[in-house]
Amino acid sequence: MSNKKLVYVGMSADLVHPGHLNILKEAHQYGEVIVGLLTDDAIASYKRIPHMEFEQRKQVIESIKWISKVVSQDTLDYAPNLREIKPDFVLHGDDWKEGVQSETRQRVIDTLAEWNGKLIEVPYTKGISSTQLNIALREIGTTPDIRLKSLRRMLQVKPLLRFLDIHNALSGLIIENTRIETPNGVCEFDGMWGSSLTDSTAKGKPDIEAVDVSARMTALNEVLEVTTKPIIYDADTGGQAEHFQFTVRTLERLGISAAIIEDKTGLKKNSLFGTDVAQTQDTIENFCYKIKMGKQAQATDHFMIIARIESLILDKGLEDAFLRAKAYIEAGADGIMIHSRKKDPSEIFDFCKLYNTIPKHKTLVVVPSSYNSVTEEELQKYGVNIVIYANQLLRSAYPAMVDTAKSILMHQRSKECDARMLPIKDILELIPGTR
Repeated sequence: MSNKKLVYVGMSADLVHPGHLNILKEAHQYGEVIVGLLTDDAIASYKRIPHMEFEQRKQVIESIKWISKVVSQDTLDYAPNLREIKPDFVLHGDDWKEGVQSETRQRVIDTLAEWNGKLIEVPYTKGISSTQLNIALREIGTTPDIRLKSLRRMLQVKPLLRFLDIHNALSGLIIENTRIETPNGVCEFDGMWGSSLTDSTAKGKPDIEAVDVSARMTALNEVLEVTTKPIIYDADTGGQAEHFQFTVRTLERLGISAAIIEDKTGLKKNSLFGTDVAQTQDTIENFCYKIKMGKQAQATDHFMIIARIESLILDKGLEDAFLRAKAYIEAGADGIMIHSRKKDPSEIFDFCKLYNTIPKHKTLVVVPSSYNSVTEEELQKYGVNIVIYANQLLRSAYPAMVDTAKSILMHQRSKECDARMLPIKDILELIPGTR
């Protein structure tokens, strides 16, 4: 470095646009520019994982002529990097004075004050928005290859992922577009759960694997056409090991990120019935064979097979569940889903403690349908990686439709329903290409 003043610019640079270039060009006027490039983990902590990985984004920024050096910024907080580099100036757009980033801004000001550094704020470039660019990209869509890889990428950079059930393309669009602002940034669902329960119920059929794989693929394709987020597929028992291989190949080709198979045999019955109905658990040996056959069928390393353990559902106890978890991981499973029908999450927590003792344990998935008072924060503390909300969209949709049907019958008109219905304009706005 020369004796020039040092200028620090923090950025994600996932979608580099003229607004970013304006800031970097301006920074260059003040001295040698050091870009603090947010890591994938840092970006994922307040919004979606970046489209490009860190090294790809770094390569882009390093190619810009005004840049002297690129360093990683591991958190949203600038302070650690600023104290190490001690720049004379920090440059940022003036669009962070309010909202989520205002605290980060004040922290920068306070840190710079330690050595009389100065914050310079550049006017926001009107008409250009990373948010709008991301919306445009979602409308363009994605490819099977990109979607397939996305779940593993998310698991690498986010401590906890949340998935919500789909039963048709419209439910997929709701998951794709629903987000809220929180003090910690934007909060949204990370992906979709292709549930066999919601698939069969939406078709008016019982949840006994009555809807064949081909029919379910048709529904999945409809969702895939209008969304970009990763999908985890509920493969029930997976059928015979040889049949499961075909399912794996089909899912991988479509761009589905993972399949979950449960260690039961015979006519499928919903797990929440527990021991009230006849349910038979597969042997460890047979189920391990099915996992191995599924893994052999994969064409890439990106697809995941997650083993669902039914021991707690069938009152076989914690020890049996733990024994199976170890065996399934050794057989090649990319993760474990542990299920419980109890209202209290204590047996799930007990399993998590044991599971975390397994050397090189993999992704842990839970479905808090029965024990729904537990929070994501609590589950994360116990080492849970993915939370699946398995049927909440479906269960909330149908009571609303029944109420509407009854109201029309009672009042002989639809006016009374208006207040609890989504305006037709909002429905149309949800679907790309309607205008």
